[in-house]
Amino acid sequence: MAQRSGKITFYEGKHFTGQKLQVFGDCDNFQEQGLRNRVNSIRAESGAWVCFQHPDFRGQQFILERGNYPDFFRWNAHNDHMGSCRPVGMHGEHFRLEIFEGCNFTGQRLELQDDCPFLQSRGWTDCVNAVKVYGDGAWVLYEEPNYHGRMYLVERGDFRSFIDWEAHCARVQSLRRVVNCF
Repeated sequence: MAQRSGKITFYEGKHFTGQKLQVFGDCDNFQEQGLRNRVNSIRAESGAWVCFQHPDFRGQQFILERGNYPDFFRWNAHNDHMGSCRPVGMHGEHFRLEIFEGCNFTGQRLELQDDCPFLQSRGWTDCVNAVKVYGDGAWVLYEEPNYHGRMYLVERGDFRSFIDWEAHCARVQSLRRVVNCF
């Protein structure tokens, strides 16, 4: 069973100032917990987290691992909008992922067990239309090389289309494992 706990603190102001909200599990609406949907700094004290731009786990995703993020640029955001979060459930050391060029696990296939900063260096196009995640690991898919651009979390399971991981397109140019630090 995957471990789904940790501690993360959100601050309304930059550099850990202003009103704060501490979270220890799923939080589907920051505003209902007394924090307006404005977050300018974060301390991920334990665990790995997926945060969402809007309440109810919707909108752009941001994957945060243990560490301090003094301003929203540090988690690759373009503004201070954030409305919900949940811990990334995982433990163990079984990291394996298969990506497919076509939907429904068709076309070219590539199996990965390690981070890949540039899929094209392995002879891959920039289209990933389906993904299979094995074990208790979690992976982050990035639209740009070197872990930049929009990011999407995929955890154990089958994703028959990029729509299943809530992407706007099939563009994936880098990916990495989420290393949970409790």
